[in-house]
Amino acid sequence: MQNKLVIDIHSFSYKKKGIPKDDSGNGGGFVFDCRGILNPGRIEEYKSQTGNDIGVQEFLEQKTEFPKFFDSVKSLLSISIENYLSRGFENLQINFGCTGGQHRSVYSAIKTLEFIKEKYPEAEVKIHHDEQLHLNLSSINDN
Repeated sequence: MQNKLVIDIHSFSYKKKGIPKDDSGNGGGFVFDCRGILNPGRIEEYKSQTGNDIGVQEFLEQKTEFPKFFDSVKSLLSISIENYLSRGFENLQINFGCTGGQHRSVYSAIKTLEFIKEKYPEAEVKIHHDEQLHLNLSSINDN
């Protein structure tokens, strides 16, 4: 019997703890730098919000290069996920980093979770917001 592919998605802060360690023993995965996307955290009304808030999400979708960035992310991830599934791999880690781990990386991780769950339902997907632990309570994990 083939084991299930487990995909761990992390949002993190480059300034705080840095790139998350891969605990699977496989040594890494993807690291996407979201700092090239305009930071909603520099706008007063979004400072106390996160990428989980609709205002931040609308800002990222409508006033930044996020849609273009995310299209590229989906293309790259699809290549590896399809390959990993066909070869029976068990682990893949995907990391999104930004300055504080609050806005851009959180939203990128959420969008990636939604994309993978829709396109690859046979994979188990877990999400970890390393700087936003309160968001982890609403994580979507399939078992």
